[in-house]
Amino acid sequence: MTILDSVSSSVAEWEYTDHVPTYTYQVITEDGSEGEIFEVVQPMSDDPLTKHPDTGVPIRRIPSIPNIAGNWSDATTKSKLSNKNLDRLGFTKYEKAGDGHYEKRAGKGPDTLSAD
Repeated sequence: MTILDSVSSSVAEWEYTDHVPTYTYQVITEDGSEGEIFEVVQPMSDDPLTKHPDTGVPIRRIPSIPNIAGNWSDATTKSKLSNKNLDRLGFTKYEKAGDGHYEKRAGKGPDTLSAD
């Protein structure tokens, strides 16, 4: 059983969707050193956890920046750098095919480039 499986009975009751956030928690150590950091998927309506789901030691939620899709999100960047889009915009893209050899994936130019 993982931390995500054992968080609380309320988590088991909801059906997982992409709209449920992942929260980052850290174990609070007695000596003040950095404790274990882990993530828990839980509904926004749940109160923050105060004890580790597996060990019961005190924990705190660590604030984190939300991942909001926009012009520079991973998905948008990936589509902007797709071979089809690069070709449409007039760029040429080569990918490494071996030691010193590159093959064209998009655009105009020679099909291969070589260090030889």
